[in-house]
Amino acid sequence: MLLKTFGWSFAVTALGLAAAAFYGGWEAFGVVAILSVLEISLSFDNAVVNAGILKKMNAFWQKIFLTIGVLIAVFGMRLVFPVVIVAVTAKIGPIEAVDLSFNEPERYQELVTDAHPAIAAFGGMFLLMIFLDFIFEDRDIQWLRWIERPLAKLGKVDMLSVCIALIVLLVAAMTFATNAHQHGGGHADKAETVLLSGVAGLITYLIVGGLSGFFENKLEEEEEREHEAEEEAKRSGKKVSAVALAGKAAFFMFLYLEVLDASFSFDGVIGAFAITNEIVLMALGLGIGAMYVRSLTVYLVRQGTLDDYVYLEHGAHYAIGALAVLLLITIQYQINELITGFIGVALIGLSFWSSVRRNKALEAEGGEGSKEEVPSGV
Repeated sequence: MLLKTFGWSFAVTALGLAAAAFYGGWEAFGVVAILSVLEISLSFDNAVVNAGILKKMNAFWQKIFLTIGVLIAVFGMRLVFPVVIVAVTAKIGPIEAVDLSFNEPERYQELVTDAHPAIAAFGGMFLLMIFLDFIFEDRDIQWLRWIERPLAKLGKVDMLSVCIALIVLLVAAMTFATNAHQHGGGHADKAETVLLSGVAGLITYLIVGGLSGFFENKLEEEEEREHEAEEEAKRSGKKVSAVALAGKAAFFMFLYLEVLDASFSFDGVIGAFAITNEIVLMALGLGIGAMYVRSLTVYLVRQGTLDDYVYLEHGAHYAIGALAVLLLITIQYQINELITGFIGVALIGLSFWSSVRRNKALEAEGGEGSKEEVPSGV
């Protein structure tokens, strides 16, 4: 099971490290290895959240996620995205941006760093909305009850998450403008860029989330039709196409996963520039990490890990909230990417530990018991 799920990831790792060694020797080998670990640590929460969505899809779309989805993740976010950033912010063509990445890496890094406030505002707002909508939802299983219970009651107020997100964005933009003015920097004009980028992130979340919710309902309806079609096919001796069974609802859920992956990738892509300026090494390292994130997502789904460790999803969303806040802070202040990765992994680990304690408590009671009555101990 393990080799079947992670086989492609192991193969890509071997090829990627070999290509790095061939390209730039042992130093390049080490850089790619570090980037791979960084990407996995920063995106582990991504895998947990993805698993919660992917388990609603059939086997066909899970395979699509691991094939076409990987191409989108690796070549789209990890290779094309940095080039697009440079092209848009520097107002140059993509080909010229690629030329900069190979021939003028210092200038390339300078341009990407200059675009960071806009990237952080967009990604921070998107991730913040994911966290707020999760924390304001009333759910049967709660991890940090002393936080989640009162917030679930507040969540009954319509559009509360949107209002809070906009307030956070205004504070971030005003703080950025004020500090730039006090220090005599030339970045005061970028406060408007931060504001617009943050609003764009919010709008993107609302559009994608709205479509996802609509088609998730459609997916439930299609599942009923699919079940009826399968029964009819069995009676008639015909085989039903996996593509037909997937339906357009699963297709839009797949698109939602890709948008989520893109949002989670912002910190990894930007963090990669702190390690290397070379686009080849960046693509290799982040690409390897992206493969493991996808394999881990499918592993969590097939092993039923989310069902066995019920607080993992909570920990992942708290990590998302922390990442959103850190991204917004980096608009003005620099934070080490390893710190960002550690916070996410620590929250995931703590939720896993709480889940294990919960399962042991249930076993000690000698039965399934009430999931809600077993304390998390956190």
